[in-house]
Amino acid sequence: MKALMCTRLGGPEDLSIETVADPVAGPGEALVRVRVAALNFFDTLIIAGKYQVKPELPFSPGGEACGVVEALGAGAEGFSVGDRVMVHLSHGTARERIAVPVARLARVPEAVSDAVAAGLSITYGTTLHALADRARIQPGETLVVLGASGGVGLAAVELGKLLGARVIACASSPEKLEIARTHGADDVIDYRATNLREELRRLTGERGVDVVYDAVGGDLAEPAMRALGWKGRFLVIGFAAGEIPKFPLNVIMLKGIDVQGVHWGAFVEREPAQHQANQAQLLAWAAEGKLTVKVHGTYPLEAYAEALGILKRREATGKVILQIG
Repeated sequence: MKALMCTRLGGPEDLSIETVADPVAGPGEALVRVRVAALNFFDTLIIAGKYQVKPELPFSPGGEACGVVEALGAGAEGFSVGDRVMVHLSHGTARERIAVPVARLARVPEAVSDAVAAGLSITYGTTLHALADRARIQPGETLVVLGASGGVGLAAVELGKLLGARVIACASSPEKLEIARTHGADDVIDYRATNLREELRRLTGERGVDVVYDAVGGDLAEPAMRALGWKGRFLVIGFAAGEIPKFPLNVIMLKGIDVQGVHWGAFVEREPAQHQANQAQLLAWAAEGKLTVKVHGTYPLEAYAEALGILKRREATGKVILQIG
């Protein structure tokens, strides 16, 4: 079978498509024929050896996929051959077949397309965990989304609105902000054209915001944190800007701010029942048309360098999909 392989650490140009042996479903596993795989920003870090997950070489990137169950290993329960499933892993989906524990699968409703299913699991799973389980956001509260036009940012915009929040989308250009607005953002801020903290304070009548969703890090984090109101929550999602910010603890103390880490991978392992409930909820919302899951583009497997380059340069507005089979 064909597989996109990382045989040495580096950039997208260092990957290659190889012919490898078909996997076999082991105990508790399903063999899934992959139709589409979704790529994320973290894939650009994994192949460079700069992510917290460091697989042994060689490996395939890709943490999300949608495919069809072709076989089941001993003791694998809850699924049948022929089921269309959503797959989530730390890496490994950018190949024609994968053997995956059934705990990492969710059955996909007929109304949900392959591309939408492939793009739901990690970005929307992370975001639902962040907003509902960690921040416990309430209807009427104000949510600020940094980097609001990317895959994870649009997930935060959509889910924030679905959970009843007033969403302020922040991005680096009018074009990106327009995408966030079409996905439900109530207000938008171009943080390259205005002072982020002052604009957030203005939009909330100086009361301050309730929740900041930050998948960017860098120099945006502190002004967004300073714009939080009393008992505001700052969600640490990731560091797409490359720099890990350091916060002034006196501001956190004086405002009673909660800085909340969101490690979705650890949540999946430690709280599997809640994770499965979240995945089922996301698929149900998608089937009802309540989540759009914008796709930036779908690329043939052979165009992997182009697809990953879009993510590396932070040009993606929505999910980046590889067509596998």
